[in-house]
Amino acid sequence: MELEKLDFPEEWQVMPIREAYAFTKKPRGLSIPSDALVPFLPMEKIPIGRVRVFAFEERLGSALTSGTYIENGDLLIAKITPSFENGKQAIVDWKKPFGFATTEVIPLQEIEGVSDKFFLFHLLLHPAIRSDLAGKMDGTTGRQRLSKEVLGSRLIPLPPLAEQRKIAGVLGVVQRALEQQERLIALTTELKKTLLHHLFTQGLRGEPQKQTEIGLVPESWEVVPIREAYKFTKKPRGLKIEDEDLVPFLPMDTIPIGRIYVSGFEERLGSALSSGTYIENGDLLVAKITPSFENGKQAIVDWKRPFGFATTEVLPIQEREGISDKHFLFHILLHPAVRSDLAGKMDGTTGRQRLSKEVLGARLIPLPPISEQREIASMLNMFCEKQEVHERKRAALTALFRTLLHQLMTAQLRVHNLDLSELYQEGKAEMPCGST
Repeated sequence: MELEKLDFPEEWQVMPIREAYAFTKKPRGLSIPSDALVPFLPMEKIPIGRVRVFAFEERLGSALTSGTYIENGDLLIAKITPSFENGKQAIVDWKKPFGFATTEVIPLQEIEGVSDKFFLFHLLLHPAIRSDLAGKMDGTTGRQRLSKEVLGSRLIPLPPLAEQRKIAGVLGVVQRALEQQERLIALTTELKKTLLHHLFTQGLRGEPQKQTEIGLVPESWEVVPIREAYKFTKKPRGLKIEDEDLVPFLPMDTIPIGRIYVSGFEERLGSALSSGTYIENGDLLVAKITPSFENGKQAIVDWKRPFGFATTEVLPIQEREGISDKHFLFHILLHPAVRSDLAGKMDGTTGRQRLSKEVLGARLIPLPPISEQREIASMLNMFCEKQEVHERKRAALTALFRTLLHQLMTAQLRVHNLDLSELYQEGKAEMPCGST
């Protein structure tokens, strides 16, 4: 954000942060008894993507050999890399008047009648400001820090206080809506993990269990290697691709994490297909290289084309009609124990390890009757679809937040020109005082 190139309204000011805000200082003469329990905030409890921090530890006064004095209501900015670049910052929301935090934060306070801490919280999330400050950090590689002097001298636009609060209020609505989607994604993920374990060990019929090589499973289920229940896709003999043919191609970055289907692809000329894995519509593709495999990169191909090619770093698998269901295997391969076991059997050099077809094919899995496979897969699909909805909402809200952040902070969009009631209704939050 190059302020000198921007045309701000007459009533806005441009000034250094140190003139609009105050750095928190420990009061002279403050003494902490050695047996007193004092709130302490370590770096790992400072969030990314949330406005407030409620959490703290309690430490004895005798254990506070180092720490940054902070007060309730302070805006804390992480000053060490990569915490600063990642946006680690929050406003302290405690019922305690003061406490201490890691030495790797800078605490700031608003100046009454001049500035609003929530305004600065959002302003410091602007990519241009964050990038400028990150470029002025000093220290050794991997341990660089933002100094209080550099932060304090950073010029910022400062509207009148009432407008600061309205801008912060609008951005706060979007921020809270984002936090809600994050919570829903986390909850859905946790519920899915619990359901995944329950269904793959107890099934749907409430039948007695038996002990197997992979643990307890229902009595009627089999335990078989993946290669017996599924088959690896093979390129048909005699398939000829002409040089001028446009063929669907799926690169690794198109394969999603956390979604069931992949429908996108590139089109490449047959002459450009010097390498690639043959795949067919409906195949389950499993990334075989680290870290893509460990991260859960896999998807079922959902094209209107009968076949195509993909990166050589995937293994394509097909169900066997009447025996297995591809959606069932999709979810089995997301089970933490299965994924961890397979990841431990990858070979190759560090950072470029691969999962072989032989290892994947030999992995034992539980196999219920086909009808129960489909029922289980259907239940788990619903959780995936729910998660996808929340992730799409999160992406839309993130884009909205970035647009509003830039336009409001540069006065391209004035807050009094917004229909706030509609925005707050969309964010499902109450309007803060003064945001009329």
